[in-house]
Amino acid sequence: MKGGSLIGLRSKHFLFTIFALVCTTIFLWSWERNPIPDNQFQILTSEDSDESGERGSTTTERNQVFSKPNEEEDSPDTGGVTQTKVDQLSLDDRNGEVLLKVPENERNPVSSKPNEEEDSPDVVGVTQAKVDQLSLDDRSGKVLLKAPENERNQGFSKPNEEDATDAGRETEKKLDPPSPDDSSREVLLKTPNVGDTQVIHSRDDPSIAPVGSTTITAPEDQQQEGCNFAQGRWVHDDRRPLYSGFGCRQWLSDMWACRLSQRTDFAYEKFRWQPFKCTMPEFEGSSFLRRMRNKTIALVGDSLGRQQFQSLMCMVTGGKEDLEVQDVGKEYGLVKARGAIRPDGWVYRFPRTNTTILYYWSASLCELEPLNISNPKTDYAMHLDRPATFIRKYLDRFDVLLLNTGHHWNRGKLVGNRWIMYVNGKPNEDRYIAQIGNAKNLTIHSVVRWLDSQLPQHPKLKVFLRTIAPRHFVNGDWNTGGSCDNTVPLAGGSEVVQEKSADPIAEAAVKGTRVKLLDITAISQLRDECHISKYSAKAADGVHDCLHWCLPGVPDTWNELLAAQI
Repeated sequence: MKGGSLIGLRSKHFLFTIFALVCTTIFLWSWERNPIPDNQFQILTSEDSDESGERGSTTTERNQVFSKPNEEEDSPDTGGVTQTKVDQLSLDDRNGEVLLKVPENERNPVSSKPNEEEDSPDVVGVTQAKVDQLSLDDRSGKVLLKAPENERNQGFSKPNEEDATDAGRETEKKLDPPSPDDSSREVLLKTPNVGDTQVIHSRDDPSIAPVGSTTITAPEDQQQEGCNFAQGRWVHDDRRPLYSGFGCRQWLSDMWACRLSQRTDFAYEKFRWQPFKCTMPEFEGSSFLRRMRNKTIALVGDSLGRQQFQSLMCMVTGGKEDLEVQDVGKEYGLVKARGAIRPDGWVYRFPRTNTTILYYWSASLCELEPLNISNPKTDYAMHLDRPATFIRKYLDRFDVLLLNTGHHWNRGKLVGNRWIMYVNGKPNEDRYIAQIGNAKNLTIHSVVRWLDSQLPQHPKLKVFLRTIAPRHFVNGDWNTGGSCDNTVPLAGGSEVVQEKSADPIAEAAVKGTRVKLLDITAISQLRDECHISKYSAKAADGVHDCLHWCLPGVPDTWNELLAAQI
């Protein structure tokens, strides 16, 4: 009996020893995974315990960390968590949640909605993903962005921002291409500085275009700081052109439809303009008409303005015939006079949205007054300090007004049109103003100042002055053997990096006013292969048109820039 009792006692000691060893092993293993700092012992509440369990529930979440900003630098703005230092950003592939952990001393019990103007997150750079909700859990300091289920893992980016310690210096985005041997599904495009754009592309998602060719379609009022639409690059795009040069016969003049000419190269049609720091929405005709519901868009200028008008009509209709469009030129007095080749303009209305688009020919933008109305060959007083009568008469009907002038400001045009310069209601006697460049300068400044004075009475009116379109004559002018034979797209370069406009007169005219500049000069300067050239149906042998553009073509980009800034 003693022997049996001794064996039983020893068995109990042995089992107790094994149990103690197992508990000690589990404790040490747990300690190595989650050590508690000596100076931060806490008593966990039930809520904290639950959250800790959620954060450590799987290894998948822990392995998806892809960004950790330097804590010594300011982190990018995240809307409701302004000027916080982001400790960790992780993506949960299972439920499409992006998790940002915020330091404990910067937690605020706030929430923000992405559609609110004051405290919405800055999501202009989020490509092809719409943020449904942004919430901040004050207990854990987590900012949770939930993306729609069908758009998860398609890519997130943040707009390029200036460093907080050097506000005058722009941060340049540098993206390393994904490694071809990287087997992971998400590819991190690394950026060297905090505040640079961080993009994640899914290789399995064909809807995400390569960097540099993705069009970001965010609201126009959420442009990045330092946005300048004239700075950017031309990029190849197989989705172009926006309409067919064969099909837009209802609006497009044959002399500008290069598809109807003997020209055989059309590679120039496959490019679009991509600004560096601006949102450039993809143009879609029906969407544009809905935006312009019950509005009137007026283009006033020379033959380049007429090209832009025809381009806009083709873009809005997709180059297809639209029998519902109404010709309402009579409402503006624009009818073809007896013996005239064409009316002074055209006005068309889209009845479904009550959108009106018009063009009025005014090559100088100033008032032209016949000196003898009974004489068909009368001279005209060219009032350099007065805007065109049409503008003053119908200004209250316009919601968008786009002006252009430039190429008729030469001595030959003034003499041929019998225009005589007037200032202050009488013939000009100032030799300085009599110089063509100075006369043009006076007119542009006078028209812009007058329109600026009218804008307080027309709060919904937006006025744009378009810069001059460049010519590309080589070895002469239009009447001295000048030509433009280049057919290679972007032979002279593809980017515009200069900050100032290449049209200093127009730029100076709008400075300090509420009139906006539609800057197209440097952009168009790169596209010398896009002119009518020698293929004009009406041109004499050896005469090239290096002023007007093939349509579809560069004027389409002018309209995209206009639509992005309306």
